[in-house]
This record gives sequence, C-alpha cells and structure tokens, in this order.
Amino acid sequence: MDEENIQKKPKIKGVIEAVDGLSLGISMVVAVAMGVGIGYLIRSITDIDWTFFIGIFIGIAAAILNVYKAYAKQKKSYEELAKEPRYAIKKHLEDDKDPDYSETKHY
Repeated sequence: MDEENIQKKPKIKGVIEAVDGLSLGISMVVAVAMGVGIGYLIRSITDIDWTFFIGIFIGIAAAILNVYKAYAKQKKSYEELAKEPRYAIKKHLEDDKDPDYSETKHY
C-alpha cells in the first residue's frame, strides 16, 4: 500500500501551479477595478472630473506592483533551484578549466 502512494505523483501540483499563474491575472484586474472604484469615489466626493484618473493611476500602479512581486518571487525560486548541485552547470564548467598547453612535454 505504501509503495503505491510513493509511486503516484501528486495530481494537485499542476493545479496549484496553474492557479498561481491565474491569480496574477486576477489580481491585476482586481487592482485596476479597485482603482477605478477609488477614482469614481474621489470624483463623486470632489465633483472634479480629472480626479477619476487619479484612481485609475493608483489601480494601474498596484497592478504593476503585483507583477513585480510575482517576478521577484519567481526569480528567488529560480536562484534557489540554481544552487542545487545537479543544476550547478556554471560551477562545473569553471572547475573544468583547460590545461595550460604552453607547458606541454615534448617526447
């Protein structure tokens, strides 16, 4: 019974990765929608039409910040992955230097 559980790969991992990517898109839409709502609220309070664009700007800035945070999270994840020995190709190539052919032995 334990061997069957070990051999089966978790099916939920793919779903979690897909939801993580989908959540970025949803958070961008929600941020812009909230900015539009804030702009509408400011415009209705002040009766100045151009204040609506302040809210839109806030929403777009929040969406860009969400994208930057997701990028930083992925970059950190890839840097941690690169530290694993099996993916350390660069270090392996640096350790495997070419021999100095100027000091070759002539027979």
